[in-house]
Amino acid sequence: MDDMKEITQDFLVEAFELIEQIDHDLVELEANPEDLELLNRIFRVAHTVKGSSSFLNFDVLTKLTHHMEDVLNKARKDELKITPDIMDVVLESVDMMKGLLHGIRDHGNDTDVGIEISDICARLIAISEGDEIPAASTPAEQVATPEPEPTQTPTEPEPEISDEALSNLSDDEVEAEIERLLKVRKAEDQARRASKGTSPSASAPKPAASPSPKPVAKKDDDGDKKVPAQSGSAVAQEQTIRVEVKRLDHLMNLIGELVLGKNRLLKIYDDVEERYEGEKFLEELNQVVSSLSLVTTDIQLAVMKTRMLPVAKVFNKFPRMIRDLSRELGKQIDLEISGEETELDKSIVEEIGDPLVHIIRNSCDHGIEDPETRRLAGKPEKGTVELKAYNEGNHIVIEIVDDGKGLDATMLKMKSIEKGIITEREADAMSDKEAFTLIFKPGFSTAAKVTNVSGRGVGMDVVKTNIEKLNGIIDIESEVGKGTVMKLKIPLTLAIIQSLLVGTQEEFYAIPLASVLETVRVPIDDIYTIDGKNVLRLRDEVLSLVRLSDVFGVNKVFDGGDQTYVVIIGVAEAKLGIIVDTLVGQEEIVIKSMGDYLQNIPGIAGATIRGDGRVTLIIDVAAMMEMAKEIKVNIRAEMDAESKNVKEKPSDYKVLIVDDSKMDRTIMQKSLEPTGVTVVEATNGVEALNVIKSGEHSFDAILIDIEMPRMDGYTLAGEIRKYSKYRNLPLIAVTSRTSKTDRLRGVEVGMTEYITKPYSSEYLENVVRKNIKLP
Repeated sequence: MDDMKEITQDFLVEAFELIEQIDHDLVELEANPEDLELLNRIFRVAHTVKGSSSFLNFDVLTKLTHHMEDVLNKARKDELKITPDIMDVVLESVDMMKGLLHGIRDHGNDTDVGIEISDICARLIAISEGDEIPAASTPAEQVATPEPEPTQTPTEPEPEISDEALSNLSDDEVEAEIERLLKVRKAEDQARRASKGTSPSASAPKPAASPSPKPVAKKDDDGDKKVPAQSGSAVAQEQTIRVEVKRLDHLMNLIGELVLGKNRLLKIYDDVEERYEGEKFLEELNQVVSSLSLVTTDIQLAVMKTRMLPVAKVFNKFPRMIRDLSRELGKQIDLEISGEETELDKSIVEEIGDPLVHIIRNSCDHGIEDPETRRLAGKPEKGTVELKAYNEGNHIVIEIVDDGKGLDATMLKMKSIEKGIITEREADAMSDKEAFTLIFKPGFSTAAKVTNVSGRGVGMDVVKTNIEKLNGIIDIESEVGKGTVMKLKIPLTLAIIQSLLVGTQEEFYAIPLASVLETVRVPIDDIYTIDGKNVLRLRDEVLSLVRLSDVFGVNKVFDGGDQTYVVIIGVAEAKLGIIVDTLVGQEEIVIKSMGDYLQNIPGIAGATIRGDGRVTLIIDVAAMMEMAKEIKVNIRAEMDAESKNVKEKPSDYKVLIVDDSKMDRTIMQKSLEPTGVTVVEATNGVEALNVIKSGEHSFDAILIDIEMPRMDGYTLAGEIRKYSKYRNLPLIAVTSRTSKTDRLRGVEVGMTEYITKPYSSEYLENVVRKNIKLP
């Protein structure tokens, strides 16, 4: 039975490929009924599916496609004119074909699907015989009404027909004879295998097939059956191979790990280059690292391309949808598609279908006017919806453009106030472009009445949510009376993205670069508080402002400077300024799941492993922007308070001395007595780090010995510098090491000064005074 399963699988793959385009072709045929080549192409699809399903004993699908084929055959012989009413029936039969194929895929047969075809077959027969098309029955009537038998469907095998007699048969009779011969061949093949002891048991529902050659008939250009070629040369010329998606997913995961390894290797190389500057081996190491980086990038792109599908996989269903909506709404609408060859990751192709359906339905219902309204407005009676796709950097842009009535910002605000979505004060402060985004609010609708198409206040909010899940953004441009442009910007893949790394205190976060509009360093004087909300005046624009540390509850320490870093992020028309302590830089990151226990953390989309091996959280920009609305912190007041907290006397200053020698600690303490500062001691690096982490003391400088047990001074300095709140803290090395290499290493780990033992008390005192700026 494995062979039969393989044959069925091949049939399904071929059938789904064949009918994928048929909706588009049928709609085009309705607009161009004289296109005989197009009609023949559609006929061959029905003919092929009928023949293959008959061979595999899928009788329900065979019967449906046979009646559909009869109608198409009459049309291509010019015995029937395809009208909109006839096309409605044909399209409905195509929908049933799809349902039956899905049933075969899921259940292995077409009888347990729950699709009753008697009603549609009766209507197809009426069309092919030139009778009046009966009205569609209710589901109950469909079960009760027996299906009329077609006049020329052969039920029993007939004797062999001679070549001379065969040449005098009609097309329908020839096709019936082909089906009969296929069944005879199948029975003979089963008997032959049974005689060799390879036949399945008598109770098996379907005969097994020999593995080679497969008895699935191929088609020539006219749609007729022919025996497949099985020569060695034909096999050698095979250009494609089918690969399971899970294998590609696994390969993509491995590439992600390779990218992480590349990032870490680059970080290690940078550290080695700084430490061994001028060494000969660096040039060779640089060549190896650069080559590996290039190859990794090429492999990454190659694997991504294997997962790419043309966006036509999604676009091809919309001509049919537009055609059905036009008839349902009583409007005339054309759909123009361009850029359907643009490729996108398979996972994203599967996700964007529903959002596009909602947007296009809204364009047809709310955007395009009825013919009379368009005529009075001086427009063509037939409206146009354009669907475009094109690449823009590492993103794909999908535009939905209509020439309808456009969005009225004033009306949108009024509707939103009526429904309690916004207040009048919020409406007054909104620009027209901001008002356009009100259509994405849950419960919003402009429909005058609820219909099958719209009016329930659901749909566009789901669109926004789904696009944001893909790290995409939506932009709307509209003009009353002219039309609307809705632009979706979506990353090519979800696995590996470009990000901006930022730091707040000792924590680091990755912000998807697609959501970063700009980064600026602004004066604190440009930060204001209005109605309890923090805002930033940036050029001619006023932006909402929040500290990243406030969003995620990170302990904050203001360094007292008069400027701060702000990252401007945006989703659709909404913008937000994020105050961060440091801008680390741009980096390509691999998105990792947070696991079952850490999933659904607000504001966090996942995590990544950086080049230094540390885990960094990836920000969910849309969720974080929602969280920011609830934060009530007066940033300016806190910053001003910190700035005014100036130490007025020497005893307000604290210095940490780290040395394993009691004598050396005493010498340093005695040297600092004239300054009047408070001194805290630690006997080794581990103890010092624990004191620093405890937060009990706020140090103004740290004196560090280099040679210490448990943790040396270099390591301690490196650990201290990992905390952004200590990035400007003076770290003064006090050591007997005098070599240039030791001094260089001290600079690398963040030492501010390097004092060599022995030293005078006055020298140590002056160094400390200078670094902590004693009054």
